[in-house]
Amino acid sequence: MASYVLAIDQGTTGTTVLVLDRRLSVRAKVNQEFRQIFPKPGWVEHDVEDIWGSTLATVQRALREAGISGREVAAIGITNQRETTALWERRSGRPIHHAIVWQDRRTTEACATLKAAGHEPRVREKTGLVIDPYFSATKVRWLLDNARGGGGRAAAGELAFGTIDSLLVWRLTGGAAHVTDVSNASRTLLMDLRTRAWDGELLDLFDVPRSVLPEIRSSSEVYGVTKGVKVLPDGIPVAGMAGDQQAALFGQACFEPGEAKCTYGTGAFLLQNTGADPVFSSRGLLTTVAWKVGGEVAYALEGSSFIAGAAVQWLRDGLGIIKKAADVEALAREVKDSGDLVFVPALAGLGAPHWRPEARGLVRGIDRGTTAAHLARATLEGIAFLIFDLAEAMRAEAGKPFPTFKVDGGASQNDLLMQFQADLLDVPVERPRMVETTAFGAAFLAGLATGVWKDREEIRRSWKVSKRFEPRMKPVEREAHLARWRRAVQAA
Repeated sequence: MASYVLAIDQGTTGTTVLVLDRRLSVRAKVNQEFRQIFPKPGWVEHDVEDIWGSTLATVQRALREAGISGREVAAIGITNQRETTALWERRSGRPIHHAIVWQDRRTTEACATLKAAGHEPRVREKTGLVIDPYFSATKVRWLLDNARGGGGRAAAGELAFGTIDSLLVWRLTGGAAHVTDVSNASRTLLMDLRTRAWDGELLDLFDVPRSVLPEIRSSSEVYGVTKGVKVLPDGIPVAGMAGDQQAALFGQACFEPGEAKCTYGTGAFLLQNTGADPVFSSRGLLTTVAWKVGGEVAYALEGSSFIAGAAVQWLRDGLGIIKKAADVEALAREVKDSGDLVFVPALAGLGAPHWRPEARGLVRGIDRGTTAAHLARATLEGIAFLIFDLAEAMRAEAGKPFPTFKVDGGASQNDLLMQFQADLLDVPVERPRMVETTAFGAAFLAGLATGVWKDREEIRRSWKVSKRFEPRMKPVEREAHLARWRRAVQAA
């Protein structure tokens, strides 16, 4: 009997595949990187065939590592880099251009023109997003305008657009399913958040023909079955999809309004489940669909910090005061506190809720006693301060406190950082035993659709805390820290 779930986590720099059993044990984990293509300054592309090749290779290796055959796989779940945009031929499945990656800024001028024309308030009202090259709408328009024959072939119904989830489902099902889920569709600037359908006004504004669009489906259902995939047998249900940050929220079992998770990577992404109704932000946060499972829709507020682990990388690569990123905690523990030192890690400007792209990194409070250990500790604290600012904006917008604060990602393994985060937030911080939360979210969604797991409570019971950090800082100490931070941010 098929009893395993295959989770494909298709990321920006590589593809990871996990094989999970019914008890949520990881039987295999395989990763493969692929090329990053930079045709011009500010342009970032991926070769669709590189993405597909890495997917096939990791699936094949994961099955071998798990010691199972494809016939033992009950379902496939997909999570993906979100706004990256591809356009391909319906007949052959071949891309007509490289995919344009979410980081790409080539449509900056087009976005500026739309903003200058006064369209952003209406777009924000409908989508919960801002007009920015980050999102998919202006990317697909660029492809239609610049890929050979793009516009004419789209009008003739010959082309298909999709984010990477759509592309993978298309390839896995032999072209039978051209679909996306609501979480990915909510990142395109083309879907109305309330109706969860492609919006005619938005399609007209961005000049995207309806003929290229995938069907919007829920995040947990059978979209089709494998067909003609050389590393898998035909007939495996492809049954779960969500964008990477929403999948991590689901993988962290943040099923109730108010629950939140923060992924600490190079930057950091904070999402809070806001329940059945979208909450629109006046503080620079984004509103997004978290998932749709059965008839239930959950929305989320999202905020991102440009810098998290990147600040530690700067200590390593820019200053050379540590040899590897993991060394920062030991160095920071050489001092009992950071003294009066405050580091604002605005190494790429400040994002939400400050939105100050002109801001630059600032180290404040240096004296003759300042050491590398003080700077290391202040760097970790600076990361936590940025997340605190996001969390405070989020709590104010949603009107819901965090019962706990769940964390994942590489920098979440730093106990000193996590303790300081709990102290600032004044809520417990929980780090899960299962650190692959993005892939777990995709697996859960697929397994729920195919009966591998009965319901979300079964998943919640299986979710285990590896370590819990209780707040222990006195209120007067917390306020002193925050006062120093606020003065430093103003000066950055």
